[in-house]
Amino acid sequence: MIRIDRATIEALVPHKHAMCLWDEVLDWDAGRIRLRATSHRDPAHPLRGAGGLRAVHLCEYGAQAMAVHGGLLAREAGGVAPPGMLVALRGVRLHVARIDDLPGALDCEAQQLAASEASQQYAFRILHGGDLLAEGRATAMLR
Repeated sequence: MIRIDRATIEALVPHKHAMCLWDEVLDWDAGRIRLRATSHRDPAHPLRGAGGLRAVHLCEYGAQAMAVHGGLLAREAGGVAPPGMLVALRGVRLHVARIDDLPGALDCEAQQLAASEASQQYAFRILHGGDLLAEGRATAMLR
C-alpha cells in the first residue's frame, strides 16, 4: 500500500490546518487503518491547554482516524464521506497523563466495528514507540 500524505488526508476530512491531527496513513484496507502523527509536539497544538496536551485528547486522534478511514472508503467508492459528529466513547483507557512531552511519532491502529449510512463505530489504539498510550471505542453519527 502506498502511504497517504497530509495534503490528501486534509482533502478527505473536514479537519483542516492545525486541527488535522494525522500526518500520514501508513496502511489501510476496508476494515482498518494505521496512521502516524507528530502534531502532539507542536507548541501551538489547538487542543493544548496551560497544563500541556493531556492524554484525553488522544480520543480526538482516534475519532479523526475514523474520519480518515471513512474518507478513504468513500473516495474508493467514487464519493465523498459525509461529515460526522462524535457521539460516544466507550471503554477508553488512558495509560499516560500527557502526550506533549513524548519525543517520537504517535501511531494509531483503528478497526471498523460497525458502519451504516447513519453511523460508524471503531476501536482504536494509540501507541508511541510501541507502548500503548490509549485505547477505546468511538461512535460517530453521520450527517
